[in-house]
Amino acid sequence: MSPFTLGRFVLALTLAGMVGGCFRPLYGDQSSVGGPRVLDKMQSIEVDPVKATGDRRIARVAGEVRNEVTFALTGGGPTNTSSYRLVVSLSSQNQQVIADVTTGRSDGGTYGINANYSLIEIGTGKQVLNGSSFSRVSYDLPGQMQRFAGERALRDAENRAAKVIAGNIQTRLASYFAAGT
Repeated sequence: MSPFTLGRFVLALTLAGMVGGCFRPLYGDQSSVGGPRVLDKMQSIEVDPVKATGDRRIARVAGEVRNEVTFALTGGGPTNTSSYRLVVSLSSQNQQVIADVTTGRSDGGTYGINANYSLIEIGTGKQVLNGSSFSRVSYDLPGQMQRFAGERALRDAENRAAKVIAGNIQTRLASYFAAGT
């Protein structure tokens, strides 16, 4: 190894060591500003029943999104005293997108959820955060004779989309609290 290459290696290792101390896990045990941890703040969020507009199936999906968001925020544990209220509204769309050229029937579909959410501070009633998220998932539609399998495929797609929405909301809330606000 040449002295120049060895020098570059030592420099890169030194820089990596210095920057490595800057890393702080988002859901870590320590807060960044000496206040409550991100997890404690997230556990103090009360999730309102999710409002839904769209087809007849969206009411079940709204309940699924609320359950997933609640679990994502609390980890299945008890909630702390509520300091914030999360308001979520959903709309959905379902498209049959792939057609069999010989029969003209759909072989697959795409299910989508659009979500708008607001985080409201309970003490002041002030909206401190708002945002939107979306999820698009695909699913297969089996042949004409397997109607119930097609229904189950759609339901699984709805559940996957609900988990994606919940994960997006959880990440956005965690980044809001990690910023020290």
